[in-house]
Amino acid sequence: MYRTHTCSELRASDEGKEVKLAGWIHRRRDHGGLIFVDLRDGYGYTQIVFDPSNKDAYDIGNECRSEFVIEIEGVVRKRPEGQTNKDIETREIEVLVTKALILNKSLTPPFEVDQNKEVGEDIRLKYRYLDLRRSRMHNNIERRYKMIKFIRDFMDKENFLEIETPIMIKGTPEGSREYIVPSRLYPEHFYVLPQSPQQLKQLLMASSFDKYFQVARCFRDEDQRGDRQPEFTQLDIEMSFVHEKDVMDLTEKLVMALSKKMLPEKKIQSTPFRRLTWHEAMNDYGSDKPDLRFEMKLETISEEVEMCEFKVFTSVLQNGGTVKALKVQGGASFTRKEIDELEEIAKIYKAKGLAYIKFTEEGIQGSIAKFFKEEELNKIKEKVEASQGDIVFFTADKFETACESLGQVRLACGKKLNLIDENVLSYVWVTHFPLFEWNEEEQHITAVHHPFTRPLAEDIELLKENPEKVRSEAYDLVLNGSEIAGGSIRIHEKKLQSAIFDTLGISKENAELRFGHLLHAFEFGAPPHGGIAFGLDRLIMIFQNEPNIREVIAFPKDQKARDLMLEAPSTLPEDQIAEMHIAIRKPNN
Repeated sequence: MYRTHTCSELRASDEGKEVKLAGWIHRRRDHGGLIFVDLRDGYGYTQIVFDPSNKDAYDIGNECRSEFVIEIEGVVRKRPEGQTNKDIETREIEVLVTKALILNKSLTPPFEVDQNKEVGEDIRLKYRYLDLRRSRMHNNIERRYKMIKFIRDFMDKENFLEIETPIMIKGTPEGSREYIVPSRLYPEHFYVLPQSPQQLKQLLMASSFDKYFQVARCFRDEDQRGDRQPEFTQLDIEMSFVHEKDVMDLTEKLVMALSKKMLPEKKIQSTPFRRLTWHEAMNDYGSDKPDLRFEMKLETISEEVEMCEFKVFTSVLQNGGTVKALKVQGGASFTRKEIDELEEIAKIYKAKGLAYIKFTEEGIQGSIAKFFKEEELNKIKEKVEASQGDIVFFTADKFETACESLGQVRLACGKKLNLIDENVLSYVWVTHFPLFEWNEEEQHITAVHHPFTRPLAEDIELLKENPEKVRSEAYDLVLNGSEIAGGSIRIHEKKLQSAIFDTLGISKENAELRFGHLLHAFEFGAPPHGGIAFGLDRLIMIFQNEPNIREVIAFPKDQKARDLMLEAPSTLPEDQIAEMHIAIRKPNN
């Protein structure tokens, strides 16, 4: 055998034992006689010692370098007093090597595996097998496994069945661009990789499987960013005969148990979790995924400024928009440069500018102060509860733009003023999203979540005349300002589903072609059902306090959807392409 113990097992109680260990040279230190090596395997570290009195073993130790793979035999002994290493589990002992063998040599690594120094992401991804040897990455992947195992065990205790759904399915566009798989057996026909198991899990409910879950692989051909990947992992949950509260209660139970298991040192801000409607979240915090670790609310001041002389505000109000204000306590000390930086943030989110007034010892200051009468300024001050030393920021635009842009300013101020408690887990439900939204680029309405989301019963009558006012039975779970899960109660009747397709401009013929399987299933007694899906990569990222999801995925793509290690995507031989009935069209120069 290569080893009798792993590199994390040996303790002081093993003193005197003859053992075998195998692993990588993590660090090597030559002390002018004795050679000390930190030997590493997938479990931990053990210090081993090469003594020149054993020439054969010592010569091997002398040859060893970083990342060599070796096998050793030796005797466990206690470390000298005062030389224990508190950073490793085997801190009290070391192994005096009696026999050693190099199993595989290593080239000089392109970066230091034994240290968690910053390394460019491109080189990390190209040599991912080396990057994954580092303790931080090893810990991330191990914690990922433990979180998913905990979830599986939890779902099993709640009487859910894990059911696998196909990876190659029919193309039924639900929003994002799909990856296409050509069929060799059926020329000019294609499969697609699923964006999610959405329709399949609804069909499972129609099949009388009462509680389903799946750790599902999903695929979306879309532009990348820090928390997106072309392929990602989703925790999918669906339940029959449930209302919104049933799904939310189960989800809270799961999340609280997972938080206490994986992050016992952190405090859950409130239980049960706070619940805000989409309108409340946008109106009060400027976000449909609000970070509630600090309580800095936006205020609507449309009435207070409707008669002012500031044309920017009055023209927006005349066109049906709104004026929002944000008081930042102590913000009167912000410099012009800091205010300009905040304005740039607001502009990223489509604000045309960021107005402000300061309440100082010298009086009210700010470029727009001259446009307001004293009475109007007092009304604003009273509405936002401002005091001397505060600054008030303003945005004016249509509701969503005014709220979202000022909401981003709120977040920036929270970080700047250190208002965010990193030891708190702030979970909040956001409910009753709009069912539809206007797509400026395509000039028609689209589904906010997906076209199978159930409208609120009291809003169904608005489908034909005012579809943009229809609210949905949809709900998102937010953690510290990031959406970690989203779900809804689904439509289970053909008539209502057909009405939604009509509203979206999907003809009966096209609906039959794309979604006929689901519509037919609804004609055979489909039960009321609903569910939720977690972005597992994002959830693990947040739990691990990592900046993006690539840090918690073993072999991710880069931000341009490339696999730098395998060099994919790649070209294929012409005969293989021809066999798939595909012709490559060269782009025009």
